[in-house]
Amino acid sequence: MNDAMSDDHAALRRGVYCLLIVVSVGAMLGRIFSVDAVNKPDRAKRPFLSANDRSRWCTVRALVEPEMRVDGEPYAIDKVIQQPNWDTIDMVQHNGHLYSSKPPLWPTLMAAVYWPIYHVTGATLGTHPYEIGRAMLVVFNLIPLVIYFVLLAGLIERFGATDWGRIFAMAAASFGTYLTTFVVTINNHLPAAVCAAAAVYATMRIWFDQERRLRYFVVVGLFGSLAAVNEFTAASLLTLLALLLIYQSFRATLLGFLPPALLVAAAFFGANYAALGTWEPAYLHRAGADHWYDYTYQRGGRTIESYWRHPVGVDRGESSQQRYAVNVLVGHHGVFSLTPIWLLSVAGVMLWLFQRRDGRLRWLAVGTLAISAACLMFYIFQPEVNRNYGGVASGLRWLFWLTPIWLLAMLPTLDLLASRRWTRGLALFLLILSVLSASYPTWNPWTPPWLMVFAQYLGWA
Repeated sequence: MNDAMSDDHAALRRGVYCLLIVVSVGAMLGRIFSVDAVNKPDRAKRPFLSANDRSRWCTVRALVEPEMRVDGEPYAIDKVIQQPNWDTIDMVQHNGHLYSSKPPLWPTLMAAVYWPIYHVTGATLGTHPYEIGRAMLVVFNLIPLVIYFVLLAGLIERFGATDWGRIFAMAAASFGTYLTTFVVTINNHLPAAVCAAAAVYATMRIWFDQERRLRYFVVVGLFGSLAAVNEFTAASLLTLLALLLIYQSFRATLLGFLPPALLVAAAFFGANYAALGTWEPAYLHRAGADHWYDYTYQRGGRTIESYWRHPVGVDRGESSQQRYAVNVLVGHHGVFSLTPIWLLSVAGVMLWLFQRRDGRLRWLAVGTLAISAACLMFYIFQPEVNRNYGGVASGLRWLFWLTPIWLLAMLPTLDLLASRRWTRGLALFLLILSVLSASYPTWNPWTPPWLMVFAQYLGWA
């Protein structure tokens, strides 16, 4: 389909985008309203699905509920974990107290929303976990994802060339990635992806549309840095965008980009210092004499060892780096085996790299390739203790923040495949497999990927 005909269909495409978003939001709302730890039938009344998200919820309770607070240590969760169903393994011990091992900035923002709920209604996460927990999932996960979809639709319209390719990309965003899977649990990966999308959207307006209004530089600085503090490898994106903005306008970068970026950095390290008395995140204290993960604690009159003294399953780390690399790329946790639509993104990067129509697209391809390769190599070449596939999760969650960038990169491939029935069929088959992976954990994303379960069934893993 040529560009003129495609432009004639712009209103129809936007209507299709709206339908896809509405259906996806309805499906996610249904999951949020029914979220429950159904894998633990003996533990009633909790919509918190894993030690990972409970760790953050514990911090929220400690910050807001006076009866859960440890004097002089507002972020300590010693009292919270004594409550039934509020145990977690994702915690550290420091200065004689227990803390969440997760960076404290995001739980602090959550506490700002929970504070008026607690003080106005008197309800707590302990007494009304479903009502409060589900409401906050809507605020912190679902609403940002709706904004993400709208921004992504704008990028797809801007960089796509065919009706079919654009609609495919929007369908993939709505149903074929793990972001919608993780909407039922508090995590850092979803907000990192949403913030990355916002930063990329504003950058594309600056770079391709020659926008010079300061607000676009502010958006890049604010959301690019928020992506980085939620997912530290996203600092690569922040650095790349900063260099690009400096090239476009040093003055606007200095006045618009830099202040919000510094503000977010100050908030991140300030929250960390307020919580732990150090600028360094807890996960940097995992070895030597300053090992915050090696401890015992009391709960229910019992002395319990830290889980991290004797981790089990994938948490023990993969002994073979080669096997780890294979599984990360095309194995049971594979980027391309679980979400094969990313193969279209790889081809799209190559198409942009070697096209002659617009030099800016080549630079876009170079940036996407550099960031993606750097992140993959960083995680593949971790020491054995960290080669754990992101723990028990339905996908390789460390790379979820790249989702909007990879969705954008698949557009040239989709436009190329749109002209033939069999190539469209091939792309649709890849989408089916990607939707399968995203939908397999119907109730809890903190479960092994379907490929790992299948490999274990066959005796391969």
